[in-house]
Amino acid sequence: MRPILQKTNYRTRILSSLSEAGPSAWDRLASLQVDTNPFLSFAFLHALHESGSASADTGWQPHYLTLWAGDELAAALPLYAKFHSYGEYVFDWAWADAYKRNGLDYYPKLLSAIPFTPVTGARLLATDEAARAALVDALTMLQETNGLSSTHVLYPPEAQARQLQEAGFLLRKGVQFHWQNDGYDHFEQFLGTLEQKKRKNIRAERRKVADAGITMRRIMGRDASEADWHFFKRCYDHTYRAHYSTPYLNLDFFLRIAAAMPDNLLLVVAERDGRPIASSLLVYDAHALYGRYWGCIEQHPCLHFETAYYQPLEFCIAQKITAFEGGAQGEHKMARGFLPQQTWSAHWLAHAGFYDAVERFLAQEGQGMDTYVDELNERNPFK
Repeated sequence: MRPILQKTNYRTRILSSLSEAGPSAWDRLASLQVDTNPFLSFAFLHALHESGSASADTGWQPHYLTLWAGDELAAALPLYAKFHSYGEYVFDWAWADAYKRNGLDYYPKLLSAIPFTPVTGARLLATDEAARAALVDALTMLQETNGLSSTHVLYPPEAQARQLQEAGFLLRKGVQFHWQNDGYDHFEQFLGTLEQKKRKNIRAERRKVADAGITMRRIMGRDASEADWHFFKRCYDHTYRAHYSTPYLNLDFFLRIAAAMPDNLLLVVAERDGRPIASSLLVYDAHALYGRYWGCIEQHPCLHFETAYYQPLEFCIAQKITAFEGGAQGEHKMARGFLPQQTWSAHWLAHAGFYDAVERFLAQEGQGMDTYVDELNERNPFK
């Protein structure tokens, strides 16, 4: 049962650009959230939109739901009219196919997410609980009157997922792998907490990189040159092409965040014979480091692990950052000290028959996910 909260008459606005809210109002609201991170910042989101990486032309039409108390931004939901299911990391392709086979349109749909970013964080941004409850009510009204097939809220914290569940959303469980900094003073101290075989394998992987004559540089965002960013983009594109895919993000996006939020960015560059051969990009704040993208133009055994995992872990230890979120999927991360963490998404479907079918599917899938996480925890890599 929802708590009784004092009602305020909010003005509802749908924003097609974050410029309509402005950086100060948006960042103030984001900073008030318990589960905030750099991906919720005006700089990151605006760069996605203004660069064209997440725009109507790429199937991400900004449709931000906002509530205003006078001139104050009281609540907001990052929201898109979405015309496909790429770049989401919570897969609903089977649902879309079922709609199509039954002669129904699944797209466009409403999607609340940070584009291309499978990181848990606040989605129901609000100044207080009354504003948050009003935002859920506004979302419910919007989805019931817009004629679209469905609404999806990806990677909310559990408390917000439960709040959406009370409003009729179906919850879906997922899993990621996160590393926790137990107050380590150096990398070897962390290794000492692992089982002997895991410890031995990590040392062997790092030795292979060193024996290949590869050296590593960690470049803080404020110290990265434009040439560093151009090389990173070259690596990023190469990785997508190697997987027969099209890169989501363009160079303009990376240069925009480099200028707007340099103190939240870390580049790791691998070099051999004095020239760069691989690079990874990570985003961080005082509490967590987030692995984002990596790529190489020269293949070497274990180079990915060194560039995307071990160098970032050393950075976390040196900077006293408490967690490293390595991104979506990746059971192999457990062998490197990452442990399973549950994630959430919330889904509402307008069609009653499909709503019931998805509800049954998610109940079965959820039981399987619980069993899978239990099995993962039994394979804990620590002593």
